[in-house]
Amino acid sequence: MKTIYLDHAATTPVRQEVLDAMMPYFSEVFGNASSIHLVGQHARKALENARRVSAGCIGADPKEIFFTSGGTESDNLAIKGVAHANKTKGVHLITTKIEHHAVLNCCKSLEKEGFEITYLPVDQSCIVLLPALEEAIRPDTVLISVMLANNETGTLQPVSEIAAIARKRGVLFHTDAVQAVGKIPVKVNELGIDLLSISGHKIYGPKGIGALYIRKGTRISPLLHGGHHERQMRAGTENIPAIVGLAKALELAQAELPSTIKHLTGLRDRLEQGIREKISHVYINGHPIQKLPNILNVSFEFIDGERLLIDLDTRGITVSTGSACTVGATQPSHVLQTMGLKPTLVQGSVRFSLGRENTESEIDFVIDSSVEIVSQLRKANLQYVRGSRN
Repeated sequence: MKTIYLDHAATTPVRQEVLDAMMPYFSEVFGNASSIHLVGQHARKALENARRVSAGCIGADPKEIFFTSGGTESDNLAIKGVAHANKTKGVHLITTKIEHHAVLNCCKSLEKEGFEITYLPVDQSCIVLLPALEEAIRPDTVLISVMLANNETGTLQPVSEIAAIARKRGVLFHTDAVQAVGKIPVKVNELGIDLLSISGHKIYGPKGIGALYIRKGTRISPLLHGGHHERQMRAGTENIPAIVGLAKALELAQAELPSTIKHLTGLRDRLEQGIREKISHVYINGHPIQKLPNILNVSFEFIDGERLLIDLDTRGITVSTGSACTVGATQPSHVLQTMGLKPTLVQGSVRFSLGRENTESEIDFVIDSSVEIVSQLRKANLQYVRGSRN
């Protein structure tokens, strides 16, 4: 049975071009980039070239790029690093209730240290309210952290506007761009942000690698202590194969961005239209316009989203009921709850996240399969059966 993979927001396969770029650095160019001998300097050259390429893809200076183990570490370094380095200025941070748990749990950890966090709500379309954000800023606010694109609904936040507010008030601003990079144009100077998180495995790169953009002059403390690696910002021998892979993945994503956006938008719209036309009692979650081209979050009323996921999986269709990082959690989606969806719609939600290799024929098969499965599940739901008879 063929697998139709529609969970690219959780992770993506490593592209062959990325794997090919990485391979020599496992066994041929294997030196430690901190060694001063020739073998080590070959690795150093690859490291700095990857830094240059990665920086160019987001419009940054190479010296503003610091490699990490992934999006979670990048978020933690940005938030905790700024909080600790600026504690004499203030102990207040602002974020939103719809952030990835890498941000939310980081903030909860800081609260245990005595920091104060304001968690902003969003409207029904998953957009943070700018007046509420501006009102939340205090004289002792040291950082605002708002994601560029939500990982469950794909909704894009008004990051440029938030950055302007932060700059006006003298507050540093971090954005988690893990889902956005490679799907939409992301340029740090156009956005106006001070820190930005990237993850490799969301853009057809390897797992276990990421990067944090830190604008020059930003006051920040390291999380890890040891050697002088990454200009004393992140101790530990650099993972050269993965770093090379991340840079290659970013380079490919940047070069193919126009065609990627067109392809993914077409597939997403085809999926949405098919579901709307063929299935009743469905709701599309998130902003109708300000959204990523590859994510479609749908609530199917009168069914359980997890059961739909399982039944689709038996047909070779891989989707998600939300963030992959919350699998096994007993709580429903915090994002959809914050948006104000009623419990039955939260429970009946499914996230389709498309990728570069998906096709129109696959989307049509997903639509037809969803129609059949939803119909079967609703027939077993007494609430739906009774309502349809009235």
